[in-house]
Amino acid sequence: MAVTREELIREYTRAIQEGNAAIFAGAGLSRPSGFVDWKGLLKPLASDIKLDIEKEHDLLSVAQYYRNQRRTRSGINQAIMDAFSKDVATNENARIITRLPIFTYWTTNYDDVIENGIKEANRNPDVKYESDQLSVMKRDRDAIVYKMHGDVNHPANAVLTKEDFELYEYRRPLFRTALKGDLVSKIFLFIGFSFEDPNLEYILSQIHSLLGENVHDHYCFFKRVQESDYSDVKEFGYDIAKQDMQEENLRNYGIQTVFVDDYAEITEILHEIEKKSKMKNVFISGSADEFTEPWNKEKAEELVTELAGELVRNDYRITSGFGLGIGSAVINGALDVIYAEKFRHIEEHLCLRPFPQNIKDPNERAERWKKYREDMLSETGISIFIFGNKTDKSSGEIIVADGCIKEFEIAKAKGNIIIPIGSTGYAAKKILKIVKEKIDNFSYLREHIAQLETVTDIRAIIRLVMEIINDLQ
Repeated sequence: MAVTREELIREYTRAIQEGNAAIFAGAGLSRPSGFVDWKGLLKPLASDIKLDIEKEHDLLSVAQYYRNQRRTRSGINQAIMDAFSKDVATNENARIITRLPIFTYWTTNYDDVIENGIKEANRNPDVKYESDQLSVMKRDRDAIVYKMHGDVNHPANAVLTKEDFELYEYRRPLFRTALKGDLVSKIFLFIGFSFEDPNLEYILSQIHSLLGENVHDHYCFFKRVQESDYSDVKEFGYDIAKQDMQEENLRNYGIQTVFVDDYAEITEILHEIEKKSKMKNVFISGSADEFTEPWNKEKAEELVTELAGELVRNDYRITSGFGLGIGSAVINGALDVIYAEKFRHIEEHLCLRPFPQNIKDPNERAERWKKYREDMLSETGISIFIFGNKTDKSSGEIIVADGCIKEFEIAKAKGNIIIPIGSTGYAAKKILKIVKEKIDNFSYLREHIAQLETVTDIRAIIRLVMEIINDLQ
């Protein structure tokens, strides 16, 4: 029985948050960018040797027949270069999966869609397409990309013919070993993959024989056979029965299928995974140049310290711009819990992003700070707003901190969950008023908005914030 999209989103999001997620991409990932699939690659080669690619099901043999007739790989090499060296844009599915905080990517594709997507996301890919590359590591890498069938820039070593697959164990044994290790230790999402690759089938069968029912659950997408695409009812019945049997067979290897009726649903699911995967990352926005009753300095710092500590205690990761007057309290609250309960794993629970200073040009400063805020909030799913005041340089008066308002606008645009603790006043109060006036857009706060506006008891505020966040999880 196929699994629901809700199960996939829940379980794969958990794998991402725990650092156990991996991607396996097939030709279907690259096709929207304009690249051909396996059949499209071989079509002109089949035509050259008088074969009709539409009548052939054993595509490995087609490539081998071409190699046998020509006694050379030059035509195959050129076909790979022609098909996959085009300059194309990264498609949306590739953008999403390469933005995700995933370290391990596997692909049978020759193109560079995945590594380009990782670079677009300002991450550094370490690409492996030859066995001797597996023993060396690229410095400062953010992700590793295993191209187990080779790379477009080295077509002579690409895996394509039947002989290439038969000799794979001898020519690229470390790739199989590395993949087996990842399939045992990580949770994979297969995307754009047809499961016709003999290499993967061999590896899955070996893992199944070793682990039996103890293998991890992995996930894949299949487009459900549509009756509207058939004029012959019997043919439709045959293909849907075959698809069900394929789904059942994959389940034997621990690969759970999520059926979609349209490929656009895959993009929707990936967006939801991306959004959910950020829900453990919390941005605390706020500043305080002045403390007024009921929030004197001591009580305000206690609120921020206790809130940061409770977030860390519940396995959230805090991002802070080190706001004036509250930044130290955020750090102290988080560190107290990290050192006492979290094995001193600071980076897992605290990300400090102090703003760039000493920028004399005000326009440059504004632009750089805007970009800085956008970068911070791109990595978070929840934004908490607290206090938010500063001293106006020209008048010396205490005013609402415009930086907090800007962070609210960016967080809202990026789809963050917004939690303004309006009872602390200033920017937080102003943001709560905006939220209250458009509560339909913030329905998750409907039952809590009155308390966020009025409650000043520290323990009650923390319970309230944690209830909102945990309900959303």
